[in-house]
Amino acid sequence: MSKILVIGAGGQLGQCLKVVAERRGIIEIVFPTEQDANILNESALNTLLAKENPAYVINCAAYTAVDKAEEDVDLAKAINETGATYLASACLANDVTLVHISTDFVFEGNEVKLLKEEDEARPINVYGVTKLDGEKAVASILPAYFIIRTSWLYSEYANNFVKTMLKLGAERDELNIIADQVGTPTYAIDLANSIFDVIASSSKAYGIYHYSNEGVTSWFDFAKAIFDINEASVKVNPIPGSAYPTQATRPAFSVMDKTKIKEAFNIEIPYWRDSLVECIKQINNR
Repeated sequence: MSKILVIGAGGQLGQCLKVVAERRGIIEIVFPTEQDANILNESALNTLLAKENPAYVINCAAYTAVDKAEEDVDLAKAINETGATYLASACLANDVTLVHISTDFVFEGNEVKLLKEEDEARPINVYGVTKLDGEKAVASILPAYFIIRTSWLYSEYANNFVKTMLKLGAERDELNIIADQVGTPTYAIDLANSIFDVIASSSKAYGIYHYSNEGVTSWFDFAKAIFDINEASVKVNPIPGSAYPTQATRPAFSVMDKTKIKEAFNIEIPYWRDSLVECIKQINNR
């Protein structure tokens, strides 16, 4: 496989890419520190890419605190848009293909339909706006790019919904969870595998792709599944989103159509609950 460099290596997906790279025996891959790969330092990015000379850069660096972004607009914009702009420019200057990770939150999510790559993106929160602007920057600067939108990312690493539920479930007998926001959880290990599949294909079918696990669920059903699989006696009550107001408005329905990525790269995508079983097993083993 061609040499790969990972930006945002310390985050959830970055850690999963490292684990999967080791499992797959991928040797030509570099995981620089945040200091060495600061996405807001344009000259440092150029220096890093010139020094390492990768064929591919995977950009996992992002501002992902959805509610906090409503107040922290400048920083969210800097990381998600300006940082993406700097990185795309550095990739162009060094003849590198960029794999840029984005989100289902670029969609409004007000219709019950599978979201395709070509559907109009109309984000309804600051996080979604800044991620969409980052996508636009990458596409306008760089001819060789893969933008992969994902959703509800979780794993045994970093902070995420699954680990939060397991922690709360160990402390409480009863939880209220939103039942009217529907999407698809994505096990970051599965996403990491698929990113490497895209790179290994050496394809030049550049553009935007959707990736999540298969299936559809609500946050309520996701939480129920976590406790069922972990054999935890926690009563989970379904509540409407209006009963748990947040700073950022979230899409009501953001289930993405994965046909394009499956057909282009011959990828088999696991069902969300099967991957959840594997993740909880890994968490418990740790």
